[in-house]
Amino acid sequence: MNVRQRGMLWVVATPIGNLGDLSPRAQQVLRDAGVVAAEDTRHSRPLLQHFGIGTPLTALHEHNERAAVAAIIAKLQAGEDVALISDAGTPLISDPGFRLVRAAREAGIDVSPVPGACAAIAALSVAGLPSDRESFRATRTFARTGK
Repeated sequence: MNVRQRGMLWVVATPIGNLGDLSPRAQQVLRDAGVVAAEDTRHSRPLLQHFGIGTPLTALHEHNERAAVAAIIAKLQAGEDVALISDAGTPLISDPGFRLVRAAREAGIDVSPVPGACAAIAALSVAGLPSDRESFRATRTFARTGK
């Protein structure tokens, strides 16, 4: 039997708009984690409540990230799983979390993504642009011009 000595840091994407977009896997990770590190606990609490998830929340945002990282790393080193979420979308993509992920990796803690909705890909899929080739160029064009 393989027993993990350290916790796992889960980087969990949350819905961009529709709560129904939170995957069953993301819900399970949020439910099983010892704590959820959230960009704004006031924003994240309703998300967790909607799915009946009672996992404790801790704040991790640009103003406290340096101080909060040490406490979260300590939890991970003690074997507790931590789920990192942002207000909407994928953490670290224009959101806090970089310092935590870097510190976890430097400490030898496993970091695993739980993917979700991607605004750029969602926009591309309905833009009417040729997405079978050069999709990244098309995404940049749509993001810049809206057409």
